[in-house]
Amino acid sequence: MSSMNKLSATIRSFHSSAARFKKNVEFTAVRYPYLKRGNYSFLSDRHLGFFQSILTPHQVLTDEFNDLSGYNVDWMHSVRGSSRLVLRPKTTEEVGAILQYCNAQNIAVCPQGGNTGLVGGSVPVFDEVIMSLGLMDAVISVDELSGIAIVQAGCVLEKLETILHLNNLTLPLDLGAKGSCQIGGNVATNAGGIRLLRYGNLHGSVLGLTAVLANGQIMDCLSTNKKDNTGYDLKQLFIGSEGTLGVVTQVALHCPSKPTSVQVGFFGINSFDNVLETLRLSKQNLGEILSSCELIDASSLECVTSQLKLKSPVNHFPFYILLETSGSNADHDAEKLNSLLEMLLKNGTIVDGTIAVDSTQATNLWALRERIAEALASEGYVYKYDVSVPIRQFYQLVDVMRARLENLPIRCCGYGHLGDGNLHLNITSQEYSSELLNKIEPFVYDWVSRQRGSVSAEHGLGLKKRDYIEYTKSPTSVHWMRRMKKLFDPNNILNPYKIFPGTLNE
Repeated sequence: MSSMNKLSATIRSFHSSAARFKKNVEFTAVRYPYLKRGNYSFLSDRHLGFFQSILTPHQVLTDEFNDLSGYNVDWMHSVRGSSRLVLRPKTTEEVGAILQYCNAQNIAVCPQGGNTGLVGGSVPVFDEVIMSLGLMDAVISVDELSGIAIVQAGCVLEKLETILHLNNLTLPLDLGAKGSCQIGGNVATNAGGIRLLRYGNLHGSVLGLTAVLANGQIMDCLSTNKKDNTGYDLKQLFIGSEGTLGVVTQVALHCPSKPTSVQVGFFGINSFDNVLETLRLSKQNLGEILSSCELIDASSLECVTSQLKLKSPVNHFPFYILLETSGSNADHDAEKLNSLLEMLLKNGTIVDGTIAVDSTQATNLWALRERIAEALASEGYVYKYDVSVPIRQFYQLVDVMRARLENLPIRCCGYGHLGDGNLHLNITSQEYSSELLNKIEPFVYDWVSRQRGSVSAEHGLGLKKRDYIEYTKSPTSVHWMRRMKKLFDPNNILNPYKIFPGTLNE
């Protein structure tokens, strides 16, 4: 059977089986029964023929069982789409040709990077065509003098980091998913990570980008100037837009010098007040070399040590802080961190602590933080909430949720980027429970809103949080965001059903 006939047969089977449709799109059918498929074209042999005429065979995937399953499901297996076609362009021009055709034919498109998000933003909701950027993985140039790297959007973060290190540079962001996530997806979601305390977010690190609009027009904003005060800074519109305004294909990134000295400390703390005091004194005494300040609560550490058999270097405490410094003088940096440790122990702010003596110990300490998500997933179903809250209220949400949920979950824990107020609230149960979910949502978002926080710190809104955008953004802001979406994508073909409640086709 030809691939075109095979696609037609797959589509006919898909539309004739309501039960299969419901099984494949759990969140649409169960959690969002009011969400209906937009009035988009269904794929046909004619459409497939066009894509095959502009792409090579390995760039067009139609095999449902061997090719499509990994693209249709997020990494947590919590959201499942029903796309029957994955397109894998290699160039900006190919992206432009695909989008120009899809816009003219009214075909919905779901752009996809490394698919490591938490909110269903990178997988289709219904049968949108998936545009995977994975083949656009070239590091185009690295300039050690200016610290500027130009890279295609599909480049995996870890690959880029390796090349930058060879040029004595480093990335301004570091993520636990760096072995899978792609720089285009990082930009599209304005990813933060563990180094935001030192280097800020991508709105400051991205100097320029190339994006393809819904109609196929290429918007060249790929400036490498660190100063460019000529009109509107249009690139900023695409950073954090989750592929709804255009598809980012190239990025110019400002990369700092690679630190030659990295020190890591791990402290045990008895109270959250002392956690805050540790942060204050760390910022005061470590100054410019402080690069990360991560909080881990007792439940998170217990999970990672019991499930993954990792060892903690300090005894049992309610809270732990992992500090990292990055500098250029190892003796100086080690002295500053040791002096901080001695001060904190002497004044009783911390009870126990250790400093890594080599890179192996530093890696082991970081594993206690970075592998928490893996450990939690081994317990069963995980309800994950990535929110921003004022630092003084950083841990209150965990205490509030524990009291609210009582014995319903296996675990309710919190950890995250204390230095910038980004809390990862995680709740686990043996299997998905609508009763438990209804106790969590929308309460958790209402609580965050009342603290004037953000319902999404660094993963975007996607599908899962789209109904809660006004918990953080004002109605006026949402109105103009919708107007902007309509201007850039009047037919709403780019990542529909994401970010905004309702539909833009109404």
